[in-house]
Amino acid sequence: RSRRGRRKARWERGGKMVARTAGHCGPRGGVMAAPMKRAAGWGRWFCTAAAPRPWRLFGAMCLLRLPRITQPLEKEEEEMAALMEQIELEKSHYSDHEVRKLEEEEQLRRRKESAYDDDDEAPGKTVIMAQDLEDKWEQKLLGFEAAPRITDADKNNNRTSLNRKLDSNLMLLVKQKIGNQELWLLPQVEWQPGETLRSTAERAMATFLGDHIQAKILGNAPYGIYKYKFPRAIRTEDNVGAKVFFFKAFLQSSDLSQAELKEDYLWVTKDELGDYLKSEYLKKVNRFLLDL
Repeated sequence: RSRRGRRKARWERGGKMVARTAGHCGPRGGVMAAPMKRAAGWGRWFCTAAAPRPWRLFGAMCLLRLPRITQPLEKEEEEMAALMEQIELEKSHYSDHEVRKLEEEEQLRRRKESAYDDDDEAPGKTVIMAQDLEDKWEQKLLGFEAAPRITDADKNNNRTSLNRKLDSNLMLLVKQKIGNQELWLLPQVEWQPGETLRSTAERAMATFLGDHIQAKILGNAPYGIYKYKFPRAIRTEDNVGAKVFFFKAFLQSSDLSQAELKEDYLWVTKDELGDYLKSEYLKKVNRFLLDL
C-alpha cells in the first residue's frame, strides 16, 4: 500500500475511534454520540450538531433553620461542667466587686471597734454598699423566668411552625407533583438554558417562599446529586431521566409573614425526614446533611 493510502487508512480508523468514544458534545454525562464530520483536506474530526440531553436537570435548595438554643447536656457532660466550674472557682482571683465588698466589711468592722459615727461627716450623702447591690441583683434574679425549651408547636406537633425543635436544625420540605404523584421533596425546579445550577436552586427557593426570604447560600457547587430514570412507558433515548443537584442555604430570618408559600410545606428535623422522603432520595440527602 502506498504512503498516501496508509495515511488515509489511519485517518479513517482514528475518525471511527473518535466517533465511538465521543459520548457527547454538550453537558457532561451524555450517552449519545454527535454526528462526526471530517474537515476537507485534513484528518480532523469535529461535531456538526449539539448532542441531545437525555437527562433533565433540576436544581434543589436545602434550606435550614439553625438551632436557636443549645442542646441539653448529657449526664456525663453535666458532671464534667460542674467539675470544671469547681476547679475554676478554686483557682480564680477575687473580682472587683468582691474586693470592694471585703474593703467595706473591713471599714465597718473598724468603725464598730472604734465606735465612730460618720453622720456628721457627710450629712445627706447616700452610700450604696456592695451588699445593697447584691440584694438588688438577687431580687431581679427571682423575677426572671427563662423561656421554655418545649414550645406550643412542640406540644401540638405543628410541623409547619419554625418555633419548634429549637435545639435542632429544621429543613424545609414542600409537596410537589412529579408525574402523576405528589411527593414531599426539597424545593426544586427545572434548569433553564442560560442559568447556573445555583441560580436554578435560588429560583426554586423563591418560587415557594417569595422574593422576601433572607437566606445565606453556601458556595457555588452542589452538595449532592440524586439521579433517577423515568418509567419505561415514557422513557426515550432523548428523555432517560432526571438529575437533581442539591444546594444548601441557612435561613437568616425567622419572620416568614411576608413569604407566600404556594404549596404544602413542613419544617422537619433530620430524624423526621424518613416520615416523608422516599428511601433512595433520603439516602442522598443524608450524605450532606449534618445535624449538629
